[in-house]
Amino acid sequence: MSSIFKKEVQKILALADVQISGNRPWDITVSDERFYKKVLLEGSLGLGESYMDGWWDSQKLDEFFARVLSARLGEKVGSKWRKALRGFGSIIFNMQSRTRAFQVGEQHYDIGNDLYEAMLDKRMVYTCGYWSPSTGSASSPQASLGQEAKTLDEAQEAKLDLVCRKLGLRPGQRILDIGCGWGSFAKFAAEKYGVSVVGVTISKEQVSLGQKRCEGLSVEILLKDYREIEGEFDHIVSLGMFEHVGYKNYRVYMEVAREHLKNGGLFLLHTIGNNFSKRGGDVWVRKYIFPNGMLPSVKQIGKSIEGLFVMEDWHNFGADYDKTLMAWQKNFEDNWDKISPQYSERFRRMWNYYLLSFAGSFRARNIQLWQIVLSKDGVPGGYKSTR
Repeated sequence: MSSIFKKEVQKILALADVQISGNRPWDITVSDERFYKKVLLEGSLGLGESYMDGWWDSQKLDEFFARVLSARLGEKVGSKWRKALRGFGSIIFNMQSRTRAFQVGEQHYDIGNDLYEAMLDKRMVYTCGYWSPSTGSASSPQASLGQEAKTLDEAQEAKLDLVCRKLGLRPGQRILDIGCGWGSFAKFAAEKYGVSVVGVTISKEQVSLGQKRCEGLSVEILLKDYREIEGEFDHIVSLGMFEHVGYKNYRVYMEVAREHLKNGGLFLLHTIGNNFSKRGGDVWVRKYIFPNGMLPSVKQIGKSIEGLFVMEDWHNFGADYDKTLMAWQKNFEDNWDKISPQYSERFRRMWNYYLLSFAGSFRARNIQLWQIVLSKDGVPGGYKSTR
């Protein structure tokens, strides 16, 4: 029976030019025959779990995923009724309600600041870096030369500066950062642009470390769900948080942003985006990495802002996320010996799978990275983009 499953997997992988026991970097080797049945019956969940358990491997996992996703093999693996059942819960229930909002903080962001310090850049920015040539800024030396970033640190500084310039930050302004992480944007904006920042996050560990990193600056970091925000702000920024909101809450999220944005202010939304409108996320990702997460589509975002905001600018630099994820994965592996006492080998395989599968997905242009600038009633004379 196992030979039947193996032949079927071989036939499917051949559509993406991937071989079993091949000699190319993106080919796979299988060490446990149970792999074939598991991946055919369980799709992406079976693929990820069998990798975590060491049943299969690939020399270049990122390239494997780039080829598989470009060939859309996900549409050919697993029975349709199983996929339908997996997505059923996200249709009936609000998977990102207030009572569930803190789950992703506990499962993902609170697993250890040591992990993120080892993996991220020196500012601890956990969103896509900006590696492309910039128009320049006095506060970002590499950007002022119009050069491409050569390191992760440079790419993240360029991204933070890009955000500040798109918002047109001025000294004395008060900024809201929804999903502030460890305070990377807040610290940068306060230091370089003289603004005060209120950041909210659902991670206790991010609050603890973020407050220390921003000590002495006009920065406040709070443990709060976005639906609990108070006050008005000159501008609002949200970097890599919208992926946790869920389609049932997109409209509420935009209403909250409009309510707390002063007239004449700008709202910059930075989010990973999907090429298709869906009502749930990948099963393996939801179970092991981002519980209750999902990626929005252009259509879903458009519907959520209709009548609330004017779309001033929509910038896609998803290809830069491939570079960012590969840099994170290198840092993770280079620093594994330092953090390994706190984590298992299975966790190591899971984390590499997460980072490299996402890198492959961006490389295949299967998912995107958008920065969207919104205003309440339109910028008089038109918005001038500063990319």
